[in-house]
Amino acid sequence: KMESGAISGQAIQRDGLTRLRVTAKAPVNIAVIKYWGKRDEKLILPINSSLSTTLNISDLSTTTSVVASTAFTSDTLWLNGEPSSIDSQPRLKRCIEELRKRATSVEQHSTDKDSAAVLVDKADLASNYRLHIVSVNNFPTAAGLASSAAGFACLAYAVGQVLGVQGELSELARQGSGSACRSMYGGFVKWVKGEKQDGSDSVAVQVADENHWQDLQIVICVVSDKRKDMSSTSGMLTSTQTSDLLKYRAEHIVEPRIAEMEEAIKNKDFQKFGELTMRDSNQFHATCLDTYPPIFYMNDTSKAIIQLITAYNNVSGKIKAAYTFDAGPNAVLYALKQDLPELIHLLLHYFPPAEGVPLSSYVEKKEVTSGAGIESVSDVKAELAGAPGMPTQRHPGTVTRLIHTTVGGGPYIVGEEQSLMDATTGQPL
Repeated sequence: KMESGAISGQAIQRDGLTRLRVTAKAPVNIAVIKYWGKRDEKLILPINSSLSTTLNISDLSTTTSVVASTAFTSDTLWLNGEPSSIDSQPRLKRCIEELRKRATSVEQHSTDKDSAAVLVDKADLASNYRLHIVSVNNFPTAAGLASSAAGFACLAYAVGQVLGVQGELSELARQGSGSACRSMYGGFVKWVKGEKQDGSDSVAVQVADENHWQDLQIVICVVSDKRKDMSSTSGMLTSTQTSDLLKYRAEHIVEPRIAEMEEAIKNKDFQKFGELTMRDSNQFHATCLDTYPPIFYMNDTSKAIIQLITAYNNVSGKIKAAYTFDAGPNAVLYALKQDLPELIHLLLHYFPPAEGVPLSSYVEKKEVTSGAGIESVSDVKAELAGAPGMPTQRHPGTVTRLIHTTVGGGPYIVGEEQSLMDATTGQPL
């Protein structure tokens, strides 16, 4: 939530004009109880509640710089280095309009130490200030790694800071991308479906913060970083129109499952957490298959990862790792800290990097491999791989990299040294 009063950006005076600026970072979130299907396409209101883990900003994030000025003639966006039309993106346009409607008179500290703080009137800010926005993801866009969630959360947070928006920002982020509302908080976050027609009660609430379950580790198997064939938006619409299973899921399964998941998180019960996570991922992809015509987000590598994790848990006699897949082929795996080294060995055994790919670029964090006693691929010792019931086939080169992360915090403002924009010209750096 945003409070009123002075905000965390800076005001810059040039040529008698005031420029307000802020740079923020926001995290990716991965749903363990999935959101799929809207009851209102315009307001982005879901047919069921959902629950996610927020990933650590230092591993996967969007950084957004916003400058507001009367010198600019129109709202302008640059995404990952390329100009991106706001007018051709109705949700983005609506998100900015809704933020602007809630602008308040803001006081910002000037960069000129001898000047007093700059007060910009609410009406002036809403009517005469235009926004230049530069946004960069540190991971591939639209490849099933929740880039739109981080992107719209960061936009809502940064623009909200510049315009002095007060109140619940997750409702505004939701209007850009539904799952973005869950990236407005760290830890474990529930997007409450809400009942009101105007969507004012369809907001994100934190179930537990990022420090609650520090043993929980996350490994993302990047199977493909290509843009997916069918976007989540169009896939979801087709599912809502044609899948009987999706309707049944929303009406009978999700709410009790969320209650169970909240309990599992509260008790740090990995057996329950893991089972619910995998069951919900399976059911989400079953609704995609039940859609007419069917939608396939997972590929053969995704299925091989499911087979490995299923066999690993069976041979171990308990759940040691859990998988979930969003609308894409990339696997997100959860494990407890004590089981992470064994999981890394298994992943490197069954899904080794392609020939010629160094281990250091395949697993970026050296502490993850060295913590498992692996300095090179030849050090991989997956003792379990030979056990009865484990897969026999290996799949070299089918996973492009492994990203290790943890549960992390929500969006925050960063120093202007991390700005992506020249505040005077309003152009990307």
